[in-house]
Amino acid sequence: MEALETALRILFVGMGATLIMDVSAFIQARVFGLSSPDYALVGRWLGHMRQGRFRHAAITKAAPVRNERLMGWVFHYATGIVFAMVLIGAQGLGWVCKPTLLPALVTGFVSVIAPFCIMQPAFGLGVAASKTAAPNAARRRSMIAHLTFGLGLFVAGWLLMLLVPASSCLS
Repeated sequence: MEALETALRILFVGMGATLIMDVSAFIQARVFGLSSPDYALVGRWLGHMRQGRFRHAAITKAAPVRNERLMGWVFHYATGIVFAMVLIGAQGLGWVCKPTLLPALVTGFVSVIAPFCIMQPAFGLGVAASKTAAPNAARRRSMIAHLTFGLGLFVAGWLLMLLVPASSCLS
């Protein structure tokens, strides 16, 4: 498979999976009244890194940074693309010819390490949200979101396979 085709497939799968995760969060917010993730806080965290600040006692109390919402959303989708690259890199390009659910779900499960061990501690929430008012609820929501992302990897890969079969799959 050509490098450009591979890159475009990784982009589609990563962005599609992230979109599925976001649609699920939107539905959960409307149906169950749950708050949606605030990606502006991710942008705020990234913005403060420019001044050498990587950890916060409470990211919500940190000074806002210019374009934080946009930065947060771009980073969110870029992260989805990176995890799609990890999945396809680990499974090989054959996965785009015939996507399978289990590796996609495992990738989603593994991706929860990022918020549990990097972002939540850096935001002042503790490892795996241990410093929040309801850590188990926060952990459950993170797991659901990231398993939904894993399901989204599979769905996006499957849709891409149906709509635009890979050139290497046709031979």
